[in-house]
Amino acid sequence: MAKLLLVNGAATPPGRLSAAIAFAAESARNAGAEADVLSLADTVLEICDGRKDDDYGPATRDAVGRMLAADAVLFGAPVYRASYPGVLKNLLDLAPVQALQVKPVGILAMGGSPHHYLGVESQMKDVLQWFGALVAPTNCYVTGGDFKDGQLASEGARKDLAALVATLLKLAALDGAALGPTPLAARYT
Repeated sequence: MAKLLLVNGAATPPGRLSAAIAFAAESARNAGAEADVLSLADTVLEICDGRKDDDYGPATRDAVGRMLAADAVLFGAPVYRASYPGVLKNLLDLAPVQALQVKPVGILAMGGSPHHYLGVESQMKDVLQWFGALVAPTNCYVTGGDFKDGQLASEGARKDLAALVATLLKLAALDGAALGPTPLAARYT
């Protein structure tokens, strides 16, 4: 059974992004996968400051360990100042290269309007490529208009997010060790 980690990269209390993440988790479970949700609003991570991994506290080590243990990862992020939030960047800074190396990853971005749809995706793809992650060829972007009564209601958005989850699960079935050269970041750590 594949294990999908769904990271809610918002620092604010649960809202629409949490509802979209919950829908994605349900889609993974319906496909026979295990879904593990990590909310950065509920999990206080220490700031990455260069110390050894074992010197971080239990919550930080647990979050990184969950990423290491996952077969695929879906990162959910609100658009924040034309990019993704610092709490999500901090999680990525804390993660060793092996946490995402040749691991299928997808991006779910949420913005106030369709005008910012590439902000999070373009910013995150560079970081995910540094890890050597297997980034899904297309990702999912939702806006406030895709929700009704706090739930992801737009059929198009639901279909797109379910397709992204299915893509990640298909990619997780591949032999990652046989894909591409070792990322440069892994050669020098």
